[in-house]
Amino acid sequence: MAVSKERKQEVLAIYVEWLKKSQAVILVEYTGAKMKDLDGIRARVRETGGEFHILKNTLARRAFAANGMELPEEYLVKSTAVSFAFSDPASTAKALTESMKGRDYIKVKGGFMSGQILNAAQVKALSDMPPLPVVRAQLLGVLQAPAAKLVRTIAEPARGLAAVIKAFTEKAPAAA
Repeated sequence: MAVSKERKQEVLAIYVEWLKKSQAVILVEYTGAKMKDLDGIRARVRETGGEFHILKNTLARRAFAANGMELPEEYLVKSTAVSFAFSDPASTAKALTESMKGRDYIKVKGGFMSGQILNAAQVKALSDMPPLPVVRAQLLGVLQAPAAKLVRTIAEPARGLAAVIKAFTEKAPAAA
């Protein structure tokens, strides 16, 4: 069944908007995949706050061009599915690569993040990064460490003085 020109324009507008909102976009080749496999990937990507959609290459090319994104031609050949990472690119990439394990017929073509084109190896490296909440916790720990050390350093003379006074009071009743 043919899709009307108006419907194509609506879909293109949605993808253009998603590309604007996405922090990262990952392109996947899915030749030979079953819909069950693609639905599983779609569900895992949605859990991370992203979207996973199968696109016609011409529609994808138009959406990327509308956002000023120039992708290598080899990214838009054969079958193409696009994963949009709206909130956490690392979590979306991790969900995508973990969903693809054991499925040789699904492979990452490349992607786009922060104005930079990513190849398959860079997408793999992105998936190996910790999720955003873990990175925030690590950063908070790094920021809190100097403050905690400062508090201990400032409190140490008072603690030492308190120990001397305590020792003196414990020694004083024994002498009497």
